[in-house]
Amino acid sequence: MTQHYTLYGSEFSLFTMKLDAALRFYGADYTLQRKTPDIARDIESRSGTHQVPVLLTPENWMLGDTTPILQMLDGRFPGREMFPKGALGVLTQIVEDYFDEWVARTMVHYRWHYEESAVFASQGMSGGNVDAAAHIRNWGPRACRATGTESKHQQEQAEAEYQRIMQAVETQLQSTPYLLGSRPSAVDCIVLGGLRAHTNMDPDPKRAIAQYDSVIQWAEKTADQWDGQGEWAAFPESTPFVNFVLGEMCNTYAPFVLGNADALNAKAKAFHTEIYAEDVSYLSRAYPETARQMIRDRINGESEQQDVINSWLRAQNLDVCFA
Repeated sequence: MTQHYTLYGSEFSLFTMKLDAALRFYGADYTLQRKTPDIARDIESRSGTHQVPVLLTPENWMLGDTTPILQMLDGRFPGREMFPKGALGVLTQIVEDYFDEWVARTMVHYRWHYEESAVFASQGMSGGNVDAAAHIRNWGPRACRATGTESKHQQEQAEAEYQRIMQAVETQLQSTPYLLGSRPSAVDCIVLGGLRAHTNMDPDPKRAIAQYDSVIQWAEKTADQWDGQGEWAAFPESTPFVNFVLGEMCNTYAPFVLGNADALNAKAKAFHTEIYAEDVSYLSRAYPETARQMIRDRINGESEQQDVINSWLRAQNLDVCFA
């Protein structure tokens, strides 16, 4: 009997397209369906979230939160897992989280701080409904303020950071078909999600990344050509792309995650931290801390490799976040 999945979300959603990329890699039988107002209430009441994506499983479960969904699907598609076992799995989840919880703010900035992209995305997301599109465009700048890209300096630095990421992706793809080696991982899923839903979709960032030929070809065609074979690069050496990202994380993602954790502990609605030599305000949010705890739980589950993992975290200056 066919095990069919329905992915409810939007082609304009980073995390919808992250999960869409994973379902392609799994070789799953699935359909992508827009979450429209007529079905939204049922989806939200059953999944417990108003966010997208939500995955309807063959058992008739409605599930939200892409990282745990990938971990569940790994058990259903043996040989096509998106998370490696052991220490390499920890590395993979940390890099994935950088894109989930930090680089995602750049997607929000590109979409809502550029008029052409804001009009394009809001019209597409609203299905052409003028009033709904205007409401969405009013929401966008608030999302930018909450995620720390309100100042011109932060906008410029976020774009510069993303350009460095794209150059690292471009260089890696000239050596291996995927970012952690010759088979895809959760990291490929989130990077592809960003490209397919945002930066290779919206007109302004699309022009900004047009120079990266290998990246564009990967997002539009070659990433989906995986035959189920290949290996991930070994821990702790990994790939040049991974090592580049780990270097970026120390001065941006790490202080953001720790500042958010402190704010939640203090029951503060917002917090300040220094990013790119500027004091920046962020809305404190529960999920980045949930994601950080999931990584710590993964580390705690690797009892035989904990010393190796913690030593590696110290070497990367990330032990303060996860050890």
